[in-house]
Amino acid sequence: MTRPSRSARPGSAAAGPGTPDVTRVQTTIAELAADAYRGRRVGTPGGRAAATWLARQLTGLGAEVTTETFHVRGVRDLYATPTLRWRGHDLVHRRDFVEHLTSADLPEPRSAVIGDVLVPRGVDAEGWLPKMIAGPPQGDRPLLAVRTDLHTRMVAEGGEVTVTVPLRTIETTGTNVHAVLTGGTPSVLLTAHYDGVGDDPEQRLPAAADNASGVAVVLEATRLLMTSAPGVGLAVALLDAEEAGARGSAHHAPHVPSGTHVINVDGAAELGAAAAVEAGGPATALLAALDQAGRETGVPLRAGAMPSDNRRYAAAGLPAVGIGMGIPGYQTPAETPDRVDPATLAAATRLVVATVHHLARV
Repeated sequence: MTRPSRSARPGSAAAGPGTPDVTRVQTTIAELAADAYRGRRVGTPGGRAAATWLARQLTGLGAEVTTETFHVRGVRDLYATPTLRWRGHDLVHRRDFVEHLTSADLPEPRSAVIGDVLVPRGVDAEGWLPKMIAGPPQGDRPLLAVRTDLHTRMVAEGGEVTVTVPLRTIETTGTNVHAVLTGGTPSVLLTAHYDGVGDDPEQRLPAAADNASGVAVVLEATRLLMTSAPGVGLAVALLDAEEAGARGSAHHAPHVPSGTHVINVDGAAELGAAAAVEAGGPATALLAALDQAGRETGVPLRAGAMPSDNRRYAAAGLPAVGIGMGIPGYQTPAETPDRVDPATLAAATRLVVATVHHLARV
């Protein structure tokens, strides 16, 4: 996406009482992207440490905080760096090639014909092959995805390759962090997933944009709403295992009271022409409030696919919207805190706060 102009300051208009503290939001992102959390993959020590830290932040706001664990199946675990050797050269993992989710687990080197073990895959704008941890079932043969241009060359020139694909499927436990903050029975639920795809064995994937940025926005919006909308029934769910099939929201959604308005933020790092919005469930009032908030704050909105936790809540019959404002470096080592745009963080926070204010008037 195109990086917004810093001079334009999207969403700089006031959105009700209170102004977002962007430095505080950036500090949250830097914390979650730090080495100690190692990419925050579901079921890992880093992921559990992130849940503990987030629970402390919500408790510090005076919230009633609980955590809930749930079972997660089918998570891909890359337990060593894959290798690909061709014509005496070792190719570079995540630049030249990447594990394929349907690959069989192959920790020991195996020589094979190119067409039997390699398939092409495109790279992102910066030449990275993103990481994924959920997908179709594993098959019975080793498989690697190779950068498209390189794959074309390898097929044309031929020869054997030697590969390892140390990739297994595991079962693990996720942790959702829930908080009840203001008012009586919650009428508004703010959500964001805190998990990432996890570090590679020899490489960091900080997951600053996806979705430390969304979590940080939800926390800051919650702080502002605690003082500017104390009568609103407000709850927060910081969700695990979104990257493993939105399993945290799937576990939580059936237990949310009917009629609760759900606002999910997934990616608030780089606002381009407009924020992407996807609505589901009986969301007419919620969409009207969001539209008014966008006009009030100067944040342009457009209908766009948001395949995130909002879909689980909508499927449970709840009015739900997903909001996305860009993920530079998506699921690669380039997804670092310095690439998260401060103006976008401010815009996202104002938009969420203003939407809740408008819902309170319905």
